[in-house]
This record gives sequence, C-alpha cells and structure tokens, in this order.
Amino acid sequence: MLISCVGDCARLSCSGGSFAKMGAKRTDMKTLIVFNHPYGGSYCNAVLASAEKGLKDSAQPYRVINLDRDDFDPVMRAKDLIAFAGAGRIGEEALETVDEQVMEYKEHLEWAEHLVMIFPIWWMTAPAMTKGFIDKVIFPAIAYDMDKGRLVSRLAIRKVTIITTMNTPADIYKDMFNNSIEGSLIKGTFRQIGIEDVRWISLNGVKQATQDQRTEWLKDIYEYFLGRRSNMAHKAKKPMMNG
Repeated sequence: MLISCVGDCARLSCSGGSFAKMGAKRTDMKTLIVFNHPYGGSYCNAVLASAEKGLKDSAQPYRVINLDRDDFDPVMRAKDLIAFAGAGRIGEEALETVDEQVMEYKEHLEWAEHLVMIFPIWWMTAPAMTKGFIDKVIFPAIAYDMDKGRLVSRLAIRKVTIITTMNTPADIYKDMFNNSIEGSLIKGTFRQIGIEDVRWISLNGVKQATQDQRTEWLKDIYEYFLGRRSNMAHKAKKPMMNG
C-alpha cells in the first residue's frame, strides 16, 4: 500500500508481504549508496548486496560509502561548527577545517544523481553514524547554499531512496513513536534543501519475518534497483516495541 507523505514523498512499507508488482520506468542515474551497519552478517548487509546486484545487472554507475568500514567520525566538533557558521556566509573557503573524509564524501555527493541511504532503526531513529553523516556532510557549501534564509541544494541529486530495517510495525512506529525518519530526514533534511523525489522503503518486523519473506524482500530490492518495481505492499503485524 502506498502511504503518502508530504508533497511528492512516498513511503513504501513492507511488514510481511512483498512489493506490489508495478512496472517502474527505468531512468539510469549515477547512484551513491550511503550504508551504515557494523555487523557483516546483518540483514542490512543483505539489502546492500541486493541493491548492488540490481545496479550491476542493469549496468548503472554507482558508488558505495560504507560508514562503518571508513570508521567515520560522526561527532560534530568545535572546528565543524566553526566551518558550519562560516560556510553559510563565505561558502567553500570555510571548509578548510572540516575532516578530510568529509571532503571525500563531498566529491561523491557532487557526482551522484540518486542518493540511497541504508541503515537500521535503533531506538526509533537512525544510528549515530547515519546521523553524523547528515550533520557533517549535508552541510552548507557542500550540499546546499543559503539564499535569503532559504536552503537551496547545490547538488545534482534528483532522487533519494531511504531503506530501513526495524522490528516495530509501521503503524506503531508512526502513531506511537511519531515517525522520526519522516520528520527529521525526509521533511527536515532532504525536502528542506529542495529534493522533491524522496522514497522510503521501510522493512518492518524483520525479526518476526519468515526466511521466505526475507528472501522475497531481497528479491524485490534487487528488482527495485534493476528498474522493474516502484511500490511495496503493507500488511500489519503484531506490535514489536523494541525496533
């Protein structure tokens, strides 16, 4: 079931069913995947592998930033805040003090047309490294400029796909825990800098799902990136409170 968000954002939620078989018009774009999960045997890693296979098999150019393997430092330090304040006034000149790794990520962002973020939901929100990527890389003079108080994207990114895993059912996450991904990441970050096409694939009830269901989800992730499917079905499961 398609659950509409603000504007052109779409939330595509799956909790025990599979993606709806809707044909998706393929549009090749340079894809940047930002991945965050420390455990190599996680379901998130299987999602990443399926996404990469879909992109490879459709011969689409892509890159992967693996925050855990990069040992990315997510902490905003004094030098980062000084650069943040300066970048809003004088632009890229203020970036001299930011981490070298952030500047490498800047180059990847500038290359990309489709940004994909894959991470688990821990305590109802994104892990520290994902949050730190937003804080330190979706940054003035890197991802956006200030124009009379407005945030204006300086990137070529036209589409964002967010893929999350959690144990909490979609309705519980939305109604009881206020859906922080929609509020902080979709509305508060990407839409605020002017990226209209934001899609959230929320894989709910992962621990409760059968092996067949998990396998089907991975197949559908593969086909999403291959360019064959654009939607997901939602079937509610019993509440699981520690997503």
